[in-house]
Amino acid sequence: LVLVPNNYFFFSRGKLGRYPPWPGKIVNPPKDLKKPRGKKCFFVKFFGTEDHAWIKVEQLKPYHPHKEEMIKINKGKRFQQAVDAVEEFLRKTKGKDQASSHNSTEEKNRRNSSEERGKQSAGEEKRKASLSEGKVKKGTGEGKKRVSSVSSERGSKSPLKRVQDQSPRKRGRPPKDEKDLTIPESSTVKRVMTGTVAGFKWPPSVSEPVKDSDPHFHHFLLSQTEKPAVCYQAITKKLKVCEEETGSTSIQAADSTAVNGSITPTDKKIGFLGLGLMGSGIVSNLLKMGHTVTVWNRTAEKCDLFIQEGARLGRTPAEVVSTCDITFACVSDPKAAKDLVLGPSGVLQGIRPGKCYVDMSTVDADTVTELAQVIVSRGGRFLEAPVSGNQQLSNDGMLVILAAGDRGLYEDCSSCFQAMGKTSFFLGEVGNAAKMMLIVNMVQGSFMATIAEGLTLAQVTGQSQQTLLDILNQGQLASIFLDQKCQNILQGNFKPDFYLKYIQKDLRLAIALGDSVNHPTPMAAAANEVYKRAKALDQSDNDMSAVYRAYIH
Repeated sequence: LVLVPNNYFFFSRGKLGRYPPWPGKIVNPPKDLKKPRGKKCFFVKFFGTEDHAWIKVEQLKPYHPHKEEMIKINKGKRFQQAVDAVEEFLRKTKGKDQASSHNSTEEKNRRNSSEERGKQSAGEEKRKASLSEGKVKKGTGEGKKRVSSVSSERGSKSPLKRVQDQSPRKRGRPPKDEKDLTIPESSTVKRVMTGTVAGFKWPPSVSEPVKDSDPHFHHFLLSQTEKPAVCYQAITKKLKVCEEETGSTSIQAADSTAVNGSITPTDKKIGFLGLGLMGSGIVSNLLKMGHTVTVWNRTAEKCDLFIQEGARLGRTPAEVVSTCDITFACVSDPKAAKDLVLGPSGVLQGIRPGKCYVDMSTVDADTVTELAQVIVSRGGRFLEAPVSGNQQLSNDGMLVILAAGDRGLYEDCSSCFQAMGKTSFFLGEVGNAAKMMLIVNMVQGSFMATIAEGLTLAQVTGQSQQTLLDILNQGQLASIFLDQKCQNILQGNFKPDFYLKYIQKDLRLAIALGDSVNHPTPMAAAANEVYKRAKALDQSDNDMSAVYRAYIH
């Protein structure tokens, strides 16, 4: 069994303290799914979900020795349901094993009975042969007694040999056709057993193939020493900024995993403003990892759930900032970001020397630069940190964080970023993260529009949309994003994971960014028009995949 969060399909993470461990089982991956390069890993299916992930070998521990410890760490209802699913699976497996053992015992008894009858038959024939030879001996005298004795021995062996020849199979090596039915132990598993995890005392199920649909099923727990390998070679690096002699900024990769692989929550008081699709998941993960969090939301009712989970309530943004060391904010657009800072009882009123403000909203570079200036003018410290992801990734703590501004504040936010995301990037001066985020969302939004366009073209030309998705999933465009959004369209389910109105806003801002440097963005401009039409069809509060409806109306 492995311990990872209930995560996005094919995604997982594994830092101790970042999220409760999660049980799963090793299964055979789909034939068309390539194993990530680098360290050896197994393909794992998680109990209680339909999620899968590649998990590195060194992150696996046996289930039973660590079960109680992990249950104490996580009191969550969903985790307990997953553990119950494990126990149910084990009960069923044990039942199958017992039934198999019972059948094996019956077979053995039948075999023994058959052999016993063979021996009795052989003994009876030997006795008859002896009696017959006894009569011969009396007639032929002592000289022939030795010959008769030899003949008797041969006679005694012959019937037994015939019984053995009639036996279903010879002992020792099984027949070829029967041997082929045996499920071989994976060579990878053998290497694991003698390699990194050889020190573990494995449960019996490791050494014996379980009679299940997954021939290489074993019990493990994930040792959350570092993030697991992820399908499609997900990046787990952040960017380290180095000042060169020329004064220009270059970016080089640096491993973002903590030195000891664990997360110790900062002792600083954390504030969070804005509990929307993204903010809710972020706050939930901050609390789970032991951070002290004070929350505020324009609609106060949204705070109730987090208060129950241990958060504190702030009455205004100014109060949250004044009582916390680092305050994060995640709101919808440039206007909301400005109002939050500059409005009545806003962030700026709570800023004083040493107070830190981190804006995670996706806005334009001009807006974030203006906010940075007013915060710093009051003696505060400022960091922009927009996030790439969606509601599901936010809930799972798998966001990608793009940061820029105060480098020291970026370091101070380390435990928070690790709790809410799988990767963080530091991009230098204020404004860089905003620009990069808009470019990322521009690409994503344009791609989504192209997916919708392709599906509708398939439909009007008499082609199967499902077949189109299957073909795309087998090619170079295969991705979780592609699969999920196509499934939304095929199922007609547009429950928001990323609001359509927000991706259109990001496209608009990205086009404006291109205009500011006289760079053409015709693809984004075309996609923007399609989203605008979707908004006119009342799709603003649906998922971005609802752009599909702009093509069918």
